[in-house]
Amino acid sequence: YAKMATVSLGFNIDSPRWDQSTFVGRLKHFLNITDPRTVLVPEEELDRAKALVEGCRAGLVPPGSSQEQLLYAKKLYDSAFHPDSGEKMNFIGRMSFQVPGGMAITGCMLQFYRTVPAVVFWQWVNQSFNAFVNYTNRNAASPISLRQIGVAYVTATGAALATAVGLNLYTKRAPPLLARWVPFAAVAAANCVNIPMMRQQEIINGITVTDENNNELGRSRRAAVKGIAQVVLSRITMAAPGMIILPIIMERLEKFTFMQRIRVLHGPLQVLLCGGFLLFMVPAACALFPQRCSLALADLEVELRDSIVAKHGDKVPYVYFNKGL
Repeated sequence: YAKMATVSLGFNIDSPRWDQSTFVGRLKHFLNITDPRTVLVPEEELDRAKALVEGCRAGLVPPGSSQEQLLYAKKLYDSAFHPDSGEKMNFIGRMSFQVPGGMAITGCMLQFYRTVPAVVFWQWVNQSFNAFVNYTNRNAASPISLRQIGVAYVTATGAALATAVGLNLYTKRAPPLLARWVPFAAVAAANCVNIPMMRQQEIINGITVTDENNNELGRSRRAAVKGIAQVVLSRITMAAPGMIILPIIMERLEKFTFMQRIRVLHGPLQVLLCGGFLLFMVPAACALFPQRCSLALADLEVELRDSIVAKHGDKVPYVYFNKGL
């Protein structure tokens, strides 16, 4: 009955609900799996969702299951389990936690930017959060040691602090709005360091590339570089609107008398406004590039390209890989 139900539904649980070759299709996909409400789902329900997804893959759909139930299980599975390893991701590192976690940290960075101790503290908190996210969403086929994680964390934190403190001192005499943009400059600089360092093993050893049918073809360093570069750009894009536009909004609001009377609420207000930006920007930034990234055969390393051509001739014009998030 279970197998007949699968056939009659014509349902492949791993088939994307939306066209992943278009930005709109990817946006709908990431709006679905980065839904911050999924962080409130109990662990037991996540485990049941995983069991249902894995059973569906094996052609064993429980009698009475509707397609809507299966799609919701897949949503929970995608939000909480790593696409490569299938392991449950740590709570803080899930992309569904980006809105609640990011809004609190970003709001505080934008609010407490005037003094060096506050800049140091909130940049440290932000890089600690980023380290969790970057490690959690790496390409799981490339293991990284605790020492390498530590070096990446310290290096990225140092880059963020150097940028933030340096620019903070430099902008003391600059227009107030420039000082408000310092946190974004620090975040952008840190992302350019944190992500490549956290995923350095992928650059050193390459990542697994496959053909369009997911048959492994080898490991490519160039594929790793392309995937990591896209992730860096996505992360900067994710932060940019809130950290660039919100300071302009606050700069104008704070000139009003009623805002000057409620200074204690400026922080919570910035946190809420950051949440509004991130609610859209997290899925939009993730959707900039396809999750299943491709690279032309001609752009691969010579050795790998020759190996693929020797085995498959001209049947593999492109290779595919998971770029991570």
